[in-house]
Amino acid sequence: MTAFSNARTVGVGAMLLAALSTLHAQNYPVTSAQRATARQVAQQGVPLSELSSTAPDEYTVRRGDTLWGISGMFLRRPWRWPELWGMNLEAIANPHLIYPGQVLYLDKSNGYARLRMGGAGAQGTPTVRLSPRTRSESLADMALPTLPAHLIEPFLVQPLVVDAERLAQAPRIVATTDERVIMATGDRAYVRGSADLVPRPDSAATRSWRIFREALPLTDPDTGEILGYEAQYMGKAELVEGETLVTLQDAKGELRENRVPATIDITDAKSEIYAGDRLLPAPERSYSNYVPHAPRGEVNARVVSLYGDSAIRYAAQNQVIAINRGTRDAMAAGQVLQLVTQGDVIQDKTTEQREQVQLPRERNGLAMVFRTFDRVSYALILEVRRPVVVGDHLVAPR
Repeated sequence: MTAFSNARTVGVGAMLLAALSTLHAQNYPVTSAQRATARQVAQQGVPLSELSSTAPDEYTVRRGDTLWGISGMFLRRPWRWPELWGMNLEAIANPHLIYPGQVLYLDKSNGYARLRMGGAGAQGTPTVRLSPRTRSESLADMALPTLPAHLIEPFLVQPLVVDAERLAQAPRIVATTDERVIMATGDRAYVRGSADLVPRPDSAATRSWRIFREALPLTDPDTGEILGYEAQYMGKAELVEGETLVTLQDAKGELRENRVPATIDITDAKSEIYAGDRLLPAPERSYSNYVPHAPRGEVNARVVSLYGDSAIRYAAQNQVIAINRGTRDAMAAGQVLQLVTQGDVIQDKTTEQREQVQLPRERNGLAMVFRTFDRVSYALILEVRRPVVVGDHLVAPR
């Protein structure tokens, strides 16, 4: 490649990044508080004591990386993400717009550390290293997410916590072709529903639907109060024909109106689907790039559910949990919480009395809230030492 073409590639990369910082900033929000923290840190850097003991001197961003992962690579406490950004405030106008191929360099001096991007002596907008490709790609699609998208994106298009009455009134599957009992991906089914919830093909908003099983109560471990109802997600369906009324003549020659069920095609079955399962409209597809941060105040939450099969008793890293705090408790997407064990009760077999002993509660890992409802939130387990169980505690991280 000639010097001219090299320079041209660098210029194109710089222009693309500059444009994206403006065009996509609204999709990757940065709060004023986070920006202020970053500016403060940018003046001198981060104390060396805040760096991870294994922080590398340089790192090349790769496909599959996340903002959380890179924060944890350089900082002891990954949720202190604004500090990581502040270490390179001038070069990174929007911290979400970091791309594979960019190189991060760690500079240490006078007891502080700074992070810079690009080659030695690089200034201004970083350069994306471009390689010949047989197809084009959008840099916006390459920007690093905070969390692995495939783990939480399904939850953003599934209304998990529903009103039990609403689900009971939702359109229901009444039959499938060939009188089969079990339905799966690719099967056609027939649906009935009340007048105000009938699927209709004349509206784009009602063509895509989600299939749910009965809603199970989410019970607060502290009070025993029902916080909401979690519907079991079964799959997706597309409307083929809406429910209609037809006039038929009965055996006595009298005309009667009959309701003909709507027709749907099951496009993605997560589990076996049966008659009686309910349909709810699919919300708009959206994905938010969360900013990891600690809650402003104290948190005292508990795990109320491990999402998935009802037989699941233990949750591990990259699994989803429901907690007994929601928007009315100031829960917000992106908040990082410390997981704490309940502390098992054991029998002391070393004495004749065989007394019951309460073991201490211990820090067990981290979870990030990614979806909130009024009284319930869902969080992704980011790090964990021991399996998480219903009743475990969550507090603000230290």
